[in-house]
Amino acid sequence: MLQATLYDYWRSSASYRVRIALNLLGIEHARVPVNLLTGEHKAPEHLARNPQGLVPALEIDGLTLTQSLAILEYLDETREAGFLPDDPAGRARVRAIAYAIAMEIHPVCNLAVARHAAEASAGAISVERWMKAFIGPGFAAVERMLEDPATGRFCHGDRIGLADICLVPQVYNARRWDVDLGPMPMVRRIAETLEAHPAFAAAHPDRIAPPV
Repeated sequence: MLQATLYDYWRSSASYRVRIALNLLGIEHARVPVNLLTGEHKAPEHLARNPQGLVPALEIDGLTLTQSLAILEYLDETREAGFLPDDPAGRARVRAIAYAIAMEIHPVCNLAVARHAAEASAGAISVERWMKAFIGPGFAAVERMLEDPATGRFCHGDRIGLADICLVPQVYNARRWDVDLGPMPMVRRIAETLEAHPAFAAAHPDRIAPPV
């Protein structure tokens, strides 16, 4: 039985995070694509779900939730998912890594932001150049954060958590824009390990891409 409905866009990093979480928890859900390229996110029916006109939006438990990190923490709290460690120091560390990705790298590398920069610069700055200018240094900082004894098989110990769910979608974006991840061995190792997990693999944009 379907337990939720996810309104998302296949390449959206934020949507990718929520797909991963739903898969990890085994929550059966329907996907309703919202095409960002054709402006469906600005249509009245979607604005009724999310006044920001963003994806994802998740209908679950009689609620309509927005903002991917808020959704992930809701799922963690209501499903005892273990996305955050039990100890305050561990929770702070996991949140710091997750936020470094989802609140620092991702917003400035939103496609709408990059396109605006390219247009405002009359083409002096390309979208690809913009992406590389922020994703590379952002991940370099995350790599340093991972150079810590608390890092294990995953970002924090050996249990998949909030930081891991944020990491993989941003690595996908880095590869999409040909960002050199060579100097970031821990980022690459953890991402490659996670990508082999069925819940992450099933959430990959290539698995749900619309037909050409």
